[in-house]
Amino acid sequence: MATIRSWLTALRRRAVKLRGRTLAELRERAGQALSAALEALGLSALAREPSDATFRKLLDPAVVGRAGTRAALHEHFVARGRPAFFAGVRDGTSAALLRSDPWRDALEALRGAADLVRAGRFDLLGHPGLDFGSPIDWHLDPTTGRRAPDRHWSRIPYLDAASIGDHKVIWELNRHQHLVVLGRAYQATGDERYATAFAEQLTSWMEANPPKRGVNWASSLEVAFRAISWLWALELFRRSPALTPALLERMLTLLYLHGRHLERYLSTYFSPNTHLTGEALGLFYLGTLLPELRRSARWRARGWAILERELPRQVHEDGVYFEQASYYHRYTVDFYLHAVILARRNGLPVPPAMLDRLELAVDHLADLTRVDGTIPMIGDDDGGRLVALEERMPADVRAALGVASVVLERPDLSRVAGRVTQEVLWLLGPDGAGRVGAALTAAPPTHASRLYPVGGYAVMRDGWDSGSHHAVIDAGPLGAMHGGHAHSDALSFELAVAGCPVVVDPGTFTYTGSPTERDRFRHSAMHNTVSIDGQTASVPAGPFAWASRADARVEHWWTGQLVDSFLGSHDGFQRLPEPATHRRRVLFVRSAYWVIVDTVETRGVHEAAAHLHLTPGATVAAVGDLEARITVPCAGGDATVVLRALGNVDGLLWSDEWVSPVYGVRTLAPAARLVSRGAGRRDLVTVLIPLTAGPSPVVRELPCSGGRAVVVDRPGVYDVIVLRERGTAQVGAIQIDADVAVVRRGSAAGPIEAVALLGSAGRLEADGLSFEAGGSAEMHRTASGWSVIGDGHIVERSRQ
Repeated sequence: MATIRSWLTALRRRAVKLRGRTLAELRERAGQALSAALEALGLSALAREPSDATFRKLLDPAVVGRAGTRAALHEHFVARGRPAFFAGVRDGTSAALLRSDPWRDALEALRGAADLVRAGRFDLLGHPGLDFGSPIDWHLDPTTGRRAPDRHWSRIPYLDAASIGDHKVIWELNRHQHLVVLGRAYQATGDERYATAFAEQLTSWMEANPPKRGVNWASSLEVAFRAISWLWALELFRRSPALTPALLERMLTLLYLHGRHLERYLSTYFSPNTHLTGEALGLFYLGTLLPELRRSARWRARGWAILERELPRQVHEDGVYFEQASYYHRYTVDFYLHAVILARRNGLPVPPAMLDRLELAVDHLADLTRVDGTIPMIGDDDGGRLVALEERMPADVRAALGVASVVLERPDLSRVAGRVTQEVLWLLGPDGAGRVGAALTAAPPTHASRLYPVGGYAVMRDGWDSGSHHAVIDAGPLGAMHGGHAHSDALSFELAVAGCPVVVDPGTFTYTGSPTERDRFRHSAMHNTVSIDGQTASVPAGPFAWASRADARVEHWWTGQLVDSFLGSHDGFQRLPEPATHRRRVLFVRSAYWVIVDTVETRGVHEAAAHLHLTPGATVAAVGDLEARITVPCAGGDATVVLRALGNVDGLLWSDEWVSPVYGVRTLAPAARLVSRGAGRRDLVTVLIPLTAGPSPVVRELPCSGGRAVVVDRPGVYDVIVLRERGTAQVGAIQIDADVAVVRRGSAAGPIEAVALLGSAGRLEADGLSFEAGGSAEMHRTASGWSVIGDGHIVERSRQ
């Protein structure tokens, strides 16, 4: 009876989960469940390697001709001229270029990485030199010592860290991207020891991972990534004696089973995100590059159809990836760049609509890119990559931008990339690398700052050269579907000074390794935003789900010559017994400093804390109770930033907090909390000023009725920022009824040189002038009068 009750309970739970599903989804899920059950019972032919005779029937005689033996098939494969692989591999010219002086360092790094793999040690995610034993235990997580069980893939609880350890570590090894590292080293050096290691490790894997058994068949995305790695390895080792006829045939046999697994277990309803597009890319790779298999045309067509369908669904019309995670945005860009290159190389048409949406995604990636070539890690990052074509850190996106520059014929993207990468060389060959190199001095993108209204990101920058500042503010929804790769980071921001990251997102660290650490790294307090009473804005409910969601929204945006202005809010703290609202305003006074104003309005007494997480290696020197000097070591010299806390801040508190620069690794770095306790409206004001040579700036508040006023006094520049709260705000002789005003003079007593009125329609009166705006506007004094940007004009009061 207990067994029956348990079965009925499980059935009821499954019925609840499936409530509201479409007939197509129910049919797909039922079909997948039935296939998995048949495999587990040994009743599916796909649960074992086919015999030689059966394998011959899988081949298309129109392609392989009379290649009825292993030797004949091997001869055909080595000699074939079509299909076309990526340009950097097929003719060997990229490998030859790697041996030239300009690439000497890259070649040495490649040899070092390949030698490590040959020795059976692996740099995976953030873990250096992992040892999986000898022979390699393909089911082991060496970071915990736990091993996944040997059973049918559908019966392995891979999210249960207590059972198998961190599945991400196991899967990263089993993507076999290290085989591509060996292949690149073989191409560049001709050293057969790399080919021997490839053959030995691949054979070991085949013996230890029979079809459908073990954790390495449990994720269709991992199956797709492994298939792509094998296809690259086949091409890189195509002419090596280590790729024997027997090994080639077995690889083709298992690639066939990989393809069948993918088409049966697509994540159409399970994870229709980068899982589905990655699987589709795997099918497209297989279908395009293995025409010898009868099912190839079907795989190619299905993979391409999914890629074409999913791009406008997963990438918003403003170019932002719908899961609100910058690393998965980069994944998406890589997927589609590979697909487009492979299609074009093989004469397949690419719809203009696909290229247009891809270009939007690339534009967003370029805007996220700091001048050092890295992006902020917003939301989850798993530290992985599509193909290991160069030795780089996960946040480095210069390769993707360089490839996109050629694919989309956009020289400005090469300028943003800033260098020619090895990945460009392997994907596009010397010709593509030459085009990127020639465009490194091209004109940069014509815009600087930009708002992405659907995705909710605001990017503030004052240029594209090495001395430019950069900030990104996250003010979008939590994330698509269940928000599985989102963090509780509503209104968080990142900031880089002259290309040097200073204020950073602390990263991800783990998915399932520790529920406590997973939730810690997703908490609002672990982002550069506000927590209230220690509460997070969005409440997690498992490693990839949420019990409550805070969705941010943009209320105002302006970008001008003097200032960029952002205003946003979110609803995450409305759930508190005494609800609270967080609103954040960010002003970037171009090339000079940032003012961040966090306004918390509550019905009861709360403690609000604005958090700032600094990059590892930063040092902090306190200057009084509410000021500090931050120094960050950078390649081009130290960056120094003054932090000044104003408004209703009761204390500026420093501690060391965790930052995870790459998945699986964490290190301590300085973090600040600007704390304010009280009821009603509380303003936490943070001023961040990069220092240059000369006297330090003076930052203070001025008496202001109806609002708040901050003065930033620098050599030759005297700025007053007025933040109106009610009615007409007045500071000294300045009166405003717009939301915000920035008034610039050359000195405290000098004439007004520029004014920015931001937010609602209003005006500012000072120095006998009335600056009026129908919305946001800037007015700049010129030799011949005033120039106006936006909906504004100036009236001399004496003439009214």
